[in-house]
Amino acid sequence: MTQVEGKLLRRTPAGQWRADPGRLELDGGQVAAVTLAPAREDRLILPALSNAHDHGRGMRTIAFGAGDDALEVWIAALGLEPRTDPWLRAAVAFGRMARAGVGALNHCHNTADPAALVEEAEAVSRAARSVGVRVAFAVPIMGRNPLAYGDPDPLLARLPPAMAEAQRRRRASLPDQSAQLAMVERIADFEHECFTVQYGPVGPQWVNDDILAAIARASADTGRRVHMHLYETAFQKDWATAAYPGGLVRHLDAIGFLSERLTVAHGVHLDDADCALLAERGVMVSLNASSNLRLRSGIAPVARYLAHGLRFGLGLDGMAFDDDEDALRELRVAWRLQRGWGVDDILTRDRLLDAALLDGRRAIFGPGAGQGLEAGAPADLLELDMSRIRADVLEDRADPVDLMIARARTEDVRTLIVGGRRVVETGRVTGIDLPAAEAELMAQARAAAGAAPDLAPLQAAIADYYRCGCHRRIVTEEA
Repeated sequence: MTQVEGKLLRRTPAGQWRADPGRLELDGGQVAAVTLAPAREDRLILPALSNAHDHGRGMRTIAFGAGDDALEVWIAALGLEPRTDPWLRAAVAFGRMARAGVGALNHCHNTADPAALVEEAEAVSRAARSVGVRVAFAVPIMGRNPLAYGDPDPLLARLPPAMAEAQRRRRASLPDQSAQLAMVERIADFEHECFTVQYGPVGPQWVNDDILAAIARASADTGRRVHMHLYETAFQKDWATAAYPGGLVRHLDAIGFLSERLTVAHGVHLDDADCALLAERGVMVSLNASSNLRLRSGIAPVARYLAHGLRFGLGLDGMAFDDDEDALRELRVAWRLQRGWGVDDILTRDRLLDAALLDGRRAIFGPGAGQGLEAGAPADLLELDMSRIRADVLEDRADPVDLMIARARTEDVRTLIVGGRRVVETGRVTGIDLPAAEAELMAQARAAAGAAPDLAPLQAAIADYYRCGCHRRIVTEEA
């Protein structure tokens, strides 16, 4: 039996989050008992944070040359990432998230080699166990529009001949989508208490309709969740409007794709009808506030989500505001952007904490996966050292919850417990030597990097392609 004490951040039956002094008794990976009683003031205990959408890159993208830009331009540089040990890549990413207080995350896997996807997944499974965080692995499935949404010819015409030919070869070498779908059950062999498998169609603009329908059927048959990007950028919305005049979200519903087993990432360009239908079907959204800013996608319509009852969690997307994994700062970014302007209250503090502490976990694992500091709940909790945060605060003048939202950072994380295991202790990741792993990852990356190709002509052509509206021209066989 383990005891944790401090201010306990808990949700009241009326939906309000309060921090009251008390202690938790932990036993067998669960909260065995909660007692409200005088306790130390310099600790805030809350449910472990959830990262509802990420890609688990050990190297941050800007570090290998993919500088922040519009998503469609930025994606072209992701291939610059050097090849490194897949276990090391994932372990560094998961260790950094754990250090920031993240106990559960969605991992949308970006494979370095489609032929090695199963081997990479096994390595990610081992990394999840090593670090001790709960990982939902979305198996990537894609196969259309590899160069640009819509007709690729205008893009190819804008490229130097050698570069255009390289892009034609890339388009011709796309992996078979049915084979990718079949890999889901093979990868499921690696499941354990910290690793579950989901279907990961990368986005409707990148997956054929028949494969989306097959995923919908498989999800219904197996109960496996589905995780997919949706309407991250205005260009994706433009393409969908041209390709599906009756509405893409309505089309997804017609093929059985929308259900309580689905989480969509970003949702920046969802309209009222989209939000209403997604909410009616029990779909959840991952709100990725910092990523949407860094990749110039826009600000998600959270007021619209709330008006239609569309639930959402918070995701880092590997693109936190300061290019780190600081999930506590992400909470603050979302709050500042979405609270409402002037005296208009849009996102309340309680609803923000619902997203961070309850709905994010549900977006990863399903509607029944909500967590709290209650008897019988999983022992997944975060202990913050409030000493720095409270250093200049007059006694009884500031609510500890307001202080946490306004000031907490990764450096304030003292302990992270997942399933009763101390994943972070006194600010140090216990399952791996994170500084040594980071150093080894960089050594491998430097050894493998070589000279970077000049992507400027490609990125300029991509920007011009979307600027001129070429993405609205749909190739019939791909629609």
